[in-house]
Amino acid sequence: MFPVVKLLAKGYDRDQVEEFFDLAKQAYEGSGGPPDFDASDVREAAFDIVPRGYSFAAVDAALDRLEAAFVQRARADHIAVNGQEAWMSHVASQATTLYPRLLRPPGARFRHPVGRKRGYEVGAVDELLERLVAYFDEGVPLTSAQVRAVTFPSARGSRAYEEGTVDAYIARAVEVLLAVE
Repeated sequence: MFPVVKLLAKGYDRDQVEEFFDLAKQAYEGSGGPPDFDASDVREAAFDIVPRGYSFAAVDAALDRLEAAFVQRARADHIAVNGQEAWMSHVASQATTLYPRLLRPPGARFRHPVGRKRGYEVGAVDELLERLVAYFDEGVPLTSAQVRAVTFPSARGSRAYEEGTVDAYIARAVEVLLAVE
């Protein structure tokens, strides 16, 4: 299904990946799987890391495409029932949930890890949030793929933001960007 990593390398568990993609295909085609399976299920997919597994890059790229397909279908379904204006209103309401954090001053947008725990470097996260501000306020182009491609260096204490909160926020930003792409 995907390229397998080299002999001594690790990748995603092949059986888990294949099972997930089979389930996603059934759900997408309406031929089985959970009836409420959607883009969030794709975004939250996780697989064990094992020797001789599937390539991280190949599986992650396929997950990105699959998530986009589920978002596009949800958009088409919503527009068919409620119209384009209702979809844009829905997206705008999702986007407004992002904005309060963007208004916070750099360095204070997320919680910092307690003690000497590691997290994402504040400056790198704030830089991405400034790109989101430019997108929302000035129409500067930004895509979900660009946001997904961002990696944050590690830092400790007050020079870092807690990873979980940042990850959840970035996932919501990607969701909003996918909805308008």
